[in-house]
Amino acid sequence: MSQDSFVGSIKESELKEGQMKAVRIKGKPILLVRQGGQVYGVSNRCPHMGCTLEHGILRDYLVMCPCHGWKFDVRTGEYQEIKQVTLECYRCKVENGKIHIEISKDK
Repeated sequence: MSQDSFVGSIKESELKEGQMKAVRIKGKPILLVRQGGQVYGVSNRCPHMGCTLEHGILRDYLVMCPCHGWKFDVRTGEYQEIKQVTLECYRCKVENGKIHIEISKDK
């Protein structure tokens, strides 16, 4: 049985609307994105060649990998060209001025 828990990361004020910020939680490289008033968390590694996405370009809900231009939807993790290729997604919530990320204990 999966046991999920939220882990505190950065202060909410450190992530402005339309920005991305890389964090590492329990050894996992996670890219936080604030868009449309929501905070999204996805893997900070492109599945193509492992490039970090934090230096990519964010347009609306799409982050473009800086290495080869692959575009992913931060809401679903889907690669825009092949929907079966995805980034791992992490649920996020804001509580007491901090962004918390859900990390499954069995992953």
